[in-house]
Amino acid sequence: MFDFIADYYEIIKAIHVIAVISWMAGLLYLPRLFVNHAMNIDNQAICAVFRPMERKLMKLIMIPAMSLTWICGILLVLMPNLIDFKIDFWFHVKFLCVVLLSVYHVYLAIEVEKFITGEGIKTHKFYRLINEIPTILMIIIVVMVIVRPF
Repeated sequence: MFDFIADYYEIIKAIHVIAVISWMAGLLYLPRLFVNHAMNIDNQAICAVFRPMERKLMKLIMIPAMSLTWICGILLVLMPNLIDFKIDFWFHVKFLCVVLLSVYHVYLAIEVEKFITGEGIKTHKFYRLINEIPTILMIIIVVMVIVRPF
């Protein structure tokens, strides 16, 4: 298993980065769709446009991208001598932020279903506010991986 990871390390890492970029695009774009959807909640013609966009973004882009991010990330972590879990505290912070992004992703999936059913929809201001969550987590993750301050 470790030989496979070592032999394909660069390819796994490239797929991981591509998947992260795709996932982040969805995490940033979907709440923006929610803002516009919530602002036009009384206009059924506009809502009929947003519902499939939100659902397809989640199912066709975000879920596969998140899955590839996790699969490739786990493979990279299994690479021998890449991370020393006892002293590389940066990795623990990064991992926590990725878990939080995943929880946020699940929350957005629940919100997609609420927009489909029309129940429990929040205000456009709420969706504008939560749209900052992935940006903050992404900044922390990038700093942890590149700068490795701990």
